Amino acid sequence: MPIILLAVYTTTFALAWLIPGNPLEKDGRRPPPEVMEAMAENYNLNDPVSFYTGYLWKASGGAWLVGDNDGPVFNFGPSLRHENWTVNEILASQLPVSIILGLTAILIAIVLGISAGVLGAVWPRSWIDLLTIIISLVGISVPAFVVGVVLLIVFSVWLGWFPVGGWGSWKHIVLPSIALSLPFAAYIAQFTRSGMVEQLASDHIRTARAKGLSERVVVMKHALKNAFLPVLSYLGPATAAAMTGSFVVEKVFAVPGIGTHFVDAVLGKDITVLMGIVLVYATMLILFNLFVDVVYMFVDPRTC
Repeated sequence: MPIILLAVYTTTFALAWLIPGNPLEKDGRRPPPEVMEAMAENYNLNDPVSFYTGYLWKASGGAWLVGDNDGPVFNFGPSLRHENWTVNEILASQLPVSIILGLTAILIAIVLGISAGVLGAVWPRSWIDLLTIIISLVGISVPAFVVGVVLLIVFSVWLGWFPVGGWGSWKHIVLPSIALSLPFAAYIAQFTRSGMVEQLASDHIRTARAKGLSERVVVMKHALKNAFLPVLSYLGPATAAAMTGSFVVEKVFAVPGIGTHFVDAVLGKDITVLMGIVLVYATMLILFNLFVDVVYMFVDPRTC
């Protein structure tokens, strides 16, 4: 994990440093030269090596361990474009919104994807199976922001069932979570259908049917359990991607998540905010994959 995060940190730093622009400029206004020089010196913006090592020392918790940092354990520094606001404060206030949105989207994707995959496998080459395949292809092919715009026009503007944007009630979660969930639901449906088709044609399923078990028990208990393993492997990175890849969806629905700050940090070259968000998201991705590996061991002991 430290090796992967160091590689992510180094790559992100190199890309962020090469982004054109000056984070000390605000709204197109440049401070006096002497102020610019003092601020650049204070933040090590004139020396990429000093910035790289200094930021890594504080963000990794090394400065806190030796007592060189009075702030949080993992100190991502101040925002270069938001006065009196640290990266840790931005993450603490906005990251929960993105996590709630991502987890809701994954729950919707699991319900829709598994239901569609099971129905398609139980009735192969039927109109239900064909409809499932078409919807899956559409879900994979159409970008989430396009789906979001369509949902806004239909359910917010035309029907008025949900607010156009913002955050604060359950109604604000419905449309963005649906728009974010569709690509994941499409992949889960494909994995589930493929696994179910394979399982329903296996010997142990024929044996279960020969014992007189009901079709519902055969499908849900015997076939779906084994067919779910590929889906479980996919859920780790999918969950992390849902919580970290909602940038555009958050913009479309005006959701005050971390994605808005990430986009603004890229456009304004707020390198501390950009680095902090990438490191937190990379850590989440690694941990979710690790969690799935551990769960996989209990679901299928043969992997041990």
